Amino acid sequence: MPETPHIVSDVMTLTVVAVGRDAPFKEIVQTMEQWKVSAMPVLEGEGRVIGVVSEADLLPKEEFRDSDPSLLEQRRRLSDLAKAGAVTAGELMSTPAITVHSDATLAQAARIMAVRHVKRLPVVDDVDMLQGIVSRADLLKVFLRSDEDIEEEVRRTVVSYLFPAFSHAIHVNVHEGVVTLRGHIRDTSLIAVAVRLVRAIEGVVDVEPHLTGESTTPADPGGKQ
Repeated sequence: MPETPHIVSDVMTLTVVAVGRDAPFKEIVQTMEQWKVSAMPVLEGEGRVIGVVSEADLLPKEEFRDSDPSLLEQRRRLSDLAKAGAVTAGELMSTPAITVHSDATLAQAARIMAVRHVKRLPVVDDVDMLQGIVSRADLLKVFLRSDEDIEEEVRRTVVSYLFPAFSHAIHVNVHEGVVTLRGHIRDTSLIAVAVRLVRAIEGVVDVEPHLTGESTTPADPGGKQ
């Protein structure tokens, strides 16, 4: 069977730029500029994540600095107006923080990012203590696997597993992460299974199955044996 999928702890960054709840506005901006990050976890106590402060949380202060929003806009953007008057990380942060555990699969982390529209996730333990951070770029690291490495895993964990008697007759080619399977097999119902298993392998971009049923010699219409 295919190997266990990579998990967040395999790719996360252990060194995390973070701020405390009482960090002032200018310190937050300076820290983001110094470390070239667009968002940071906000910590309390010994390192418990209580929120995240991002550039989007800071921008309302500039947006509303010299504007006079209408009553309708004030009602529509109460949260942004509140952040325009905020001066500390605790007042600016988005809370509760959107986080992930280190044992989550990369697919689970990617799904959280996509659904919640965030670019990075603080990695926490069961009591919300910060362990690291994972970004979109980290999740894409699996696609840096070499074609040779992917091909070896496809042969070892899929072809040999599904088609032990035909593995020698199935050709596997990987180019730029796209896996092509060619050959004859006895049970064509396994083609869909093979595609699903290959697609689940880390680093695979796509699968092109060119597998056909084992050829047989047709009966002689003249009745000759």
